[in-house]
Amino acid sequence: MSQRPRLGVNIDHVATIRNARGAAYPDPVRAAELALEAGADGITAHLREDRRHISDDDIARLALMLRARTRPLNLEMAVTQEMLDIALSHRPHAVCLVPERREERTTEGGLDVAGGHNGIAPFVAKLAEAGARVSLFIGADPHQIEAAHHVGAAVVELHTGAYCDLARAGQAQADAQLQKLERGARQAHKLGLEVHAGHGIDYETVAPIAAIPEIAELNIGHFLIGEAVFIGLSAAIGEMRRRMDEARGQ
Repeated sequence: MSQRPRLGVNIDHVATIRNARGAAYPDPVRAAELALEAGADGITAHLREDRRHISDDDIARLALMLRARTRPLNLEMAVTQEMLDIALSHRPHAVCLVPERREERTTEGGLDVAGGHNGIAPFVAKLAEAGARVSLFIGADPHQIEAAHHVGAAVVELHTGAYCDLARAGQAQADAQLQKLERGARQAHKLGLEVHAGHGIDYETVAPIAAIPEIAELNIGHFLIGEAVFIGLSAAIGEMRRRMDEARGQ
């Protein structure tokens, strides 16, 4: 029986609902508090350059609340000077560097660490010096995993979107994508990187991913916030936690 995987809950889309009306509610900080009570091990939030959901004030309040509870904040952000300054100001437990394009609906692929080595390496170093565990959101590609190791990241988060899309559609190619994730997780682990995974995970797709023994943490958001509309956030998180544990033989 392998170690219990952690669950990071992404609360971005609570802010998306709030911003649709320009109101003060629903409050993503309140959602984060409920997520912790329901079994989340930490909270993830993506401060996008266009501030389409999470705001600077949300990050400031999340950082204070989570520090008081000694629970981790995982700040997802682009590799820009503005975001570096914000991260250094709030000093979150973890920072996950992600690719970001203004026209995308959501993060569409992994960071090109191999191609962007010279820009990413000093960025990682500054964050690590400030005490953050730096994660790179990448595809399960051997070259990108090797590059993540070379730039000094402590963690890689493997992009699970392609597998989840194919699995939900019942496509035969889903097995090949899952095997790619398994190989990537093994490679990263052997290099001394902690392995996380996320993007597009729901109740249907979580078990095969959670069963990968090298994966220490799953970060899940959009599905949980959507499911909360029907059964409540605590119940949605509790069911996800149950399925993760069952997949790992807990």
